[in-house]
Amino acid sequence: MLCILGLNNAVPMTTDAEYKRRYPIGPFSPKENITDDELESLIATIAEAPAKYAALVRGLSDADLQKTYRSGSWNIQQLVHHVADMAMLHFFRMKKAVTEDDYKTITLVNIDGWARTPDSVTAPIEDSLAMFAMISRRFVYLAKSLDARQLEITYYHPVRKIDLNQRNALAMSAWHVRHHLEHIRIALGDSILSTAN
Repeated sequence: MLCILGLNNAVPMTTDAEYKRRYPIGPFSPKENITDDELESLIATIAEAPAKYAALVRGLSDADLQKTYRSGSWNIQQLVHHVADMAMLHFFRMKKAVTEDDYKTITLVNIDGWARTPDSVTAPIEDSLAMFAMISRRFVYLAKSLDARQLEITYYHPVRKIDLNQRNALAMSAWHVRHHLEHIRIALGDSILSTAN
């Protein structure tokens, strides 16, 4: 099954604590109107994310990279590779949206499958940290170049069952990098959530 952001992982939420570990900053929710100032902040979040990830995982041992933020979740190594993969996908979607008039439904990937390929399970995280940094620079450059008309280009997200314009696509990208950064903090025991439980 094709999915994005793990929405196909229908794990029953039996406790508030489990829900908070799965969605430590809350689930993504698009806004009806995103102001230019809010958009600038979202783009800054995307731009700053690679350095935050690199700082958080610098010097981790192989054992640390195998830590998970909840039972059955991806480990830190897989999360680092995942955010690089998704930065590439989000950039790809935006490029298609602004260059192809018939791009009306976003490209989806099997993220669980991607997280289990050998490059996601065993490749050095340094490769994905470098990839994440470079793709994010291109993505931010493109995002800052969009004019008012391009920012309103909309496509459909069939898993989330919502239409997203490019402002909300950037909001989802910013949410995504913050979401998994907190997952890594939880796995390392360096989160408000992990110390509160």
